[in-house]
Amino acid sequence: MHDYPADIFTENDDIDVDTLANLGPLRALAGVWEGTKGLDVNPYIDAPRRQTYIETIDLQPIDPQSNGAQVLYGLRYHTHIVKPDEVETYHDQVGYWLWEPATGTILHSLTIPRAQVVLATGYAAADATSFEVTAVRGSTENGICSGPFLEHAFRTDSFRLVVTLNPDDTWSYFEDTVLQVFGRPEPFHHTDRNTLYRVGPAVPNPLARG
Repeated sequence: MHDYPADIFTENDDIDVDTLANLGPLRALAGVWEGTKGLDVNPYIDAPRRQTYIETIDLQPIDPQSNGAQVLYGLRYHTHIVKPDEVETYHDQVGYWLWEPATGTILHSLTIPRAQVVLATGYAAADATSFEVTAVRGSTENGICSGPFLEHAFRTDSFRLVVTLNPDDTWSYFEDTVLQVFGRPEPFHHTDRNTLYRVGPAVPNPLARG
């Protein structure tokens, strides 16, 4: 049960505009990253297919966002993935990582150009070195929405993403997307994992630069 104030309109006048200083566990993700040893296990005709991939993620701070009394700090991100030695895009993804300091809530939104969007949520301490977010099909708070073909052929029933912050200024993730593939009786765990190395700094949000 959420403990929201009766006044849902009045915004906080005393907001620190430095997003990088208020991102909690997301602070370690800010910047530009590359991972060269990604592994994707996805469903295919006769058996699961294993694919290695190279990934670039750009996560940059945005100005604080207010929903009435609620204050969110966040990173806007773009993920671009290719197969080794190929130019064609293997996966592309955009969205936001958001942190609510008052409640310890983490929100992760993603949109991919296969006609799918997800909003996943979780909770963590500000100094956590590992956290996870989840989403389930049918939820209006942490849900999954797919276009007609994906809903028919590769229905996504749940999504789980675990992030681990490593002491050597790298971070790793494990992603488990549970699919119901058309014509198959058992759910399929479509998994992705990678470790990201910093290749560029974070740029302070516009209000902080000002």
